[in-house]
Amino acid sequence: MAGGTVTRFAPSPTGPLHLGHAFAALTADRLADAGRFLLRIEDIDRSRCCPEYEALIAEDLHWLGLTWPQPVLRQSDRLPAYRAALDRLAELGLTYPCRCNRADIRAALSAPQEGAPRIGPDGPVYPGTCRHRSMDDADEGDAIRLNAARAVQHLRLGTLGFHDEGLAQDMPLSPAGFLTQIGDVVLARRGMGTSYHLSVVVDDAAQGITLVTRGRDLLDSTHIHILLQQLLDLPTPRYHHHRLIRDDAGKRLAKRDDARALCLYREQSMTPGQIRAMLGLL
Repeated sequence: MAGGTVTRFAPSPTGPLHLGHAFAALTADRLADAGRFLLRIEDIDRSRCCPEYEALIAEDLHWLGLTWPQPVLRQSDRLPAYRAALDRLAELGLTYPCRCNRADIRAALSAPQEGAPRIGPDGPVYPGTCRHRSMDDADEGDAIRLNAARAVQHLRLGTLGFHDEGLAQDMPLSPAGFLTQIGDVVLARRGMGTSYHLSVVVDDAAQGITLVTRGRDLLDSTHIHILLQQLLDLPTPRYHHHRLIRDDAGKRLAKRDDARALCLYREQSMTPGQIRAMLGLL
C-alpha cells in the first residue's frame, strides 16, 4: 500500500446525501493529503438500503470532484469477516445473547433506582437484564452484546483514551466510566449479523485506514471502537471528529432534510465551488 494518510467516507444508501455528507466527504478527502481517500458503502441494514441511493451517492461525490479506488467495499459482502470477529469475542467469553427489545429496556430502566438512566452513544445504557445468559443459550432472534465488565477486565485497562485531532484534545475514559457511561453495547443486531460498532472496526482495519474522520455526534462511540480494536488485536487509527452542519434552527442535518439534498442543488445548477463556499471550505 502506498504511503500517506488513508481516510474513508462511509455513507449508508438509505437516502440522498445532504450538505452534512458533503462536508464529511470533502473533509476526509482533504485530510487524506498525499494518501488515499476511500469510499465505503455501509449497507448492513438491508431493509432500508437501496441501489438507487447507492448510485446517487456516486453521482453526488463525482460532482463534488471526488475520486476513489475501485472496487468499493460494501458491508453486505463482509458478513463472514464480522462473524469471525464475533466468534473470537465469544471464545474469549466476552459476549452474551440478549432478547430485550426497546420496550423491555425502557421498563427495566423505569424501575425505582437512584438517579435517572444514563444515556450512552446508543441511547440509555443497557441495564444488564440478559447478562446472565450464555452464548449456548442464544436463539436466532437474539441480539449479541459485549459484556463490558469482562472486556475491560480482560484487557486490564488503566485508561481507555485517544487524542482527537479535530478538537485538539485528549479524550480519556476510565474502565469504570466505560461501564457506567457506555455499558454492554450491541455487537450484532437481530437479522443483521453485525452492528455499526463491530463492522466499522473490522472494516477500518481491513482497509488500512490510518485516520478516521467523522462528525462529532460519533465522538462518544470512539471509546467503544478502541476497546474492540484492542480485544481483536487490530490497529488503532488516528481520529478527527469534525463540526456538524446544522440548519437555521441549529439542528443537525438528517437525510429527511431533502431540501438540502445535493442532487437538488445539482438540479438548480449550483456548482461544487458554491457548495464548498456554503460549507466554509474555500
